[in-house]
Amino acid sequence: MPDSPAPVSAPGTTIRGRARWQAFAVCVAVAALTILDLSKVNVGLPSIEKSLGAGPTELQVIVAGYALAFGLALVPSGRLGDLYSRKAMFIIGLSAFTVASALCAIAPSIQLLLVARILQGVAAGVQMPQVLGLVQQLFQGEERGRAFGLFGATIGVATAIGPTLGGLLIAIGGPTDGWRLLFWMNVPLGILALIFALRLLPKSQPHSAGPRDLDLVGILLLGASVFTFMLPFVLTTGGPDDSPWRWLSLAGCAVAVVLFIAWERHYVAIGKSPAIRFELFRLGSYRNGLLLATAYFAALPAVFLLTTLFLQQGLGFEPVFAGMVSIPFALTSAVTALIGGRLVGRYGRSLVVLGLVIVIVGLVLVLLAAVLPPAEDSIWLMGGAMAVAGAGGGLVISPNQTLTLAEIPPTQGGTAGSMAQVGQRVGTAMGVAAASSLFFATLYREGPGSGDTVMVYHDGFRSGFFVALGLLAVALVIGLLDLRRRRTATPAAPA
Repeated sequence: MPDSPAPVSAPGTTIRGRARWQAFAVCVAVAALTILDLSKVNVGLPSIEKSLGAGPTELQVIVAGYALAFGLALVPSGRLGDLYSRKAMFIIGLSAFTVASALCAIAPSIQLLLVARILQGVAAGVQMPQVLGLVQQLFQGEERGRAFGLFGATIGVATAIGPTLGGLLIAIGGPTDGWRLLFWMNVPLGILALIFALRLLPKSQPHSAGPRDLDLVGILLLGASVFTFMLPFVLTTGGPDDSPWRWLSLAGCAVAVVLFIAWERHYVAIGKSPAIRFELFRLGSYRNGLLLATAYFAALPAVFLLTTLFLQQGLGFEPVFAGMVSIPFALTSAVTALIGGRLVGRYGRSLVVLGLVIVIVGLVLVLLAAVLPPAEDSIWLMGGAMAVAGAGGGLVISPNQTLTLAEIPPTQGGTAGSMAQVGQRVGTAMGVAAASSLFFATLYREGPGSGDTVMVYHDGFRSGFFVALGLLAVALVIGLLDLRRRRTATPAAPA
């Protein structure tokens, strides 16, 4: 365990009993609201395309651009929350998210929608690290495992039920402007959450002794690193108009990373508090948990996006029915996430490895159900296979979250949690870009002159799905390596 400053208590830092769980409920509800916007908007893409005349690049920015803005805001807002006030940052992020959602809902053009969507992503990135930091602050020991179990169950349900909710709202609002309800939904819910947050979240928190300065240069260099890495993936659509020059951004990323590391080492050497404490990455539990989550969240959003596109565009199902395929995943993942939160203290990383194996088996069944049976039977068989995948998914998210942050001091919970979230958002952008670009590239290549549209979509779905399965295989390898490390290493005392 790395040396870290001892926490300094503040009056009102600790809230007990029922009040803790009430504050936790507010945090989890808001986290679910922001995660919903990563999945429910996917169903609205065809509606947005018709309503505002959006092209492939604009549609990709609506999905991946949200994740990009989300990722850029995480570390500075997590750091600010740790240094000053998580409650204040939570309120700022939630207020901005509510306003940005209203701007998305009334956007008269695709350009204004893109701007509002980016602002919405930034707001989501401001509030999410505060959620993880508050969970670290409110709970210890086995209670923290149960809390992360509930957190994982809620996030799993939000991720998987988003397409169904989006399809239902589009059915209510109509095929042209129904997508606006996807954003209007956030406004009353955001206002209600603000009222509860002001009343229930703890007013103060423990702080580390020592310097509490804000490393602006480090934050800017880290932001440049994340931006230049994610940008080419955000701009990848799979269409013939994609510019190969976008990949030059990765060279800029390499430069930004080198400068960031050099600056952070200099900043520590002169006795100041850096944006990221590199000693956290010496913790195998944190490092491997972060990498595993990055690979997992690169795969899952891509799966839901591909499934929605395949069922709507390839097989001709209405958005609400295409979205309902993910409901079995949501239900089974919610149940197993609760179970996983209780069992992670006993079984540790082996529980996550088991979950990944089940997810892979379930998604292989989803792929077979999509391409082998007749079109009218595929949707039912895919739903059944999603239930299997969801049973594994619940054993991955919440146990991995608990294991990742188990040795992190509560005073650094927001920063450490924000880095984990950065990994997830980077993974989402990479996975969605890689899978969807292969999907659309197959349609562009095979579509013209093809007499069998369904077969073309089968091929596109298969191509994109192999990317998701490959990413899950990477997550499984990381889990197995961490399991071996834990069995051979001397156990470390949790912070």
